[in-house]
Amino acid sequence: MRIALEARREASRAAIVLAPVLATLATLAVGFVVFEALGKDPIAAFHAFFIQPVATRYGVGELLLKASPLMLIATGLAVGYRANVWNIGAEGQLTLGAIAGGGLALAAGDARVPSALLLPAMIVAGALCGMAWAAISAWLRTRFNASEILTSLMLVYVANLLLSWLIHGPWRDPDGYNFPQSKQFTDAALLPNLLSGTRLNAGLLIALAVVAMAWLFIRRSVWGFEMRVAGLAPSAAAYAGISSKRNVWLGMLAGGACAGIAGVNEAAGPIGQLLPSMSPGYGFAAIIVAFVGRLHPAGIVFASLLMSLLYLGGESAQVNLALPSAVTGLFQGTLLFFLLAADVLVNYRLRVVGARPATP
Repeated sequence: MRIALEARREASRAAIVLAPVLATLATLAVGFVVFEALGKDPIAAFHAFFIQPVATRYGVGELLLKASPLMLIATGLAVGYRANVWNIGAEGQLTLGAIAGGGLALAAGDARVPSALLLPAMIVAGALCGMAWAAISAWLRTRFNASEILTSLMLVYVANLLLSWLIHGPWRDPDGYNFPQSKQFTDAALLPNLLSGTRLNAGLLIALAVVAMAWLFIRRSVWGFEMRVAGLAPSAAAYAGISSKRNVWLGMLAGGACAGIAGVNEAAGPIGQLLPSMSPGYGFAAIIVAFVGRLHPAGIVFASLLMSLLYLGGESAQVNLALPSAVTGLFQGTLLFFLLAADVLVNYRLRVVGARPATP
């Protein structure tokens, strides 16, 4: 006797929607066990992790601030993921976007370029450089059939090394006491604040605008429809003459553009300069956000808030409970694990198969 997986004829829409909820609840249950094992009061730990970070006006601003790049990057990735184009290198594309936008800000310097010109130019430059970095993987996939998973991931390290060379070398702040960092951006190169007393900036509005445009592209455009068909039924898409190469280019460029804009928003927002690391891992966390949000723009908005809360909760747990920073990664990984497990049960059912009779 053994247990086998049997494919369902059709996945339940209710199960598809409820799977992320059940995965989140299972993650919380694991957190309860982990806090107990670490000798912490689970109720106090959950309060410090999920309630205390957003109990103030500043905390709510931080929640929305950290959700903005996650929302933006996950939306771009979801466009490609719907067509089975697996861009894993958004972290590197974010870095290239920050370099491009930051380079414009540094070049402008004290030239008194108005924000109305400088900020849009920085955003466009970040999007173009993010797209160019993603285009390398798209070209390798369409020209040599190289896996975009591997190439986009390896390019993350190249992007980080490029940023490190710039801020250790030609872009290092001469008045920065030899720290690896660029000069501070001028006020004209900083995104305007949205909520007084917090660090929340206009990057949130940019992210929401991109989410709206992604929904229109996916649901109201011919190319978006073809990408959905390619993801759901590759054989039917090929029979209908839908170009797989075009889908690869669209998926990779959409992810690269959104990640590049997110890099500019980080550089011109809470950081205000170029540093050795422009992201605490938003490019990788956004992959989880995309799948928790079911690759749907509205779902991604809520999933980005959840992931942002995990980041804030991890920082709060370090300060108030003396827990290691790895607890944030633990929750992120556990959430992804349970989501994948839930997806298996959404598409398959468990069936007990009887043992075969012994042959004489």
